[in-house]
Amino acid sequence: MMRVDLNADLGETVDGMPTADDEAMFAVISSANVACGGHAGDAASMREAVARAARFGVAVGAHPSYADRENFGRIRRQPAVAELRTSVAAQLAALVAAGADLRYVKPHGALYHAVRDDAEQARAVVDAVVDLSSRLGRALPVLGLPGVIAEVAASAGLPFVHEAFLDRGYTADGGLVPRGEPGDLIEDPARVAARALRLVREGEVETVDGDRIAVAAASLCLHGDTPSAVAMARAVRAALDAAGVEVRAPW
Repeated sequence: MMRVDLNADLGETVDGMPTADDEAMFAVISSANVACGGHAGDAASMREAVARAARFGVAVGAHPSYADRENFGRIRRQPAVAELRTSVAAQLAALVAAGADLRYVKPHGALYHAVRDDAEQARAVVDAVVDLSSRLGRALPVLGLPGVIAEVAASAGLPFVHEAFLDRGYTADGGLVPRGEPGDLIEDPARVAARALRLVREGEVETVDGDRIAVAAASLCLHGDTPSAVAMARAVRAALDAAGVEVRAPW
């Protein structure tokens, strides 16, 4: 049987207000990337996300970012390496303190993209994950796109799990179309569901230019704060279920 993980960025409250319908999203996904205070989220939202995850049988991953709530963590920064490591470590610790049985770590937003090509920032993130892994007694996988982060994680003994995005446009080099540029977001549930099936069955995705590129991914991502997120998530889950694809967390 084919199987794949379906993850979503959740718990992203801002000033106590949710940016997504977390209840509906948790009902159809298998892994939740929970905001842990850097770009969004607070102690209460983390506890709520952990409780929802337990109720729905969803794996919890940490979603750390630059400490930049003003810009939702979507502006690239150049913090000192030690500062970034400390910040990420504090975010991971906050989610664990909220009761999470943490299964993996996925950087958020601009940090997610920075660690694909910036070795120092990748090392800062990985070092924070290694420190927590040593305290937990198990190596926490890192989830992301291929790049420097995958190499740094592997060299530190951490599993690296590749993911693909269902609701974001792809460039020819396998990266994502920057937000705000034409083709950056995909919001049609039918189109997103078809993309999920193609990724699982054929291991490829269509780029913003109409070409197809190979993408090997064990996890598929949807953004919870996209206006049509719930409709897309339900369409994807229905399509995968109908195709006999098992949706299950790999952690």
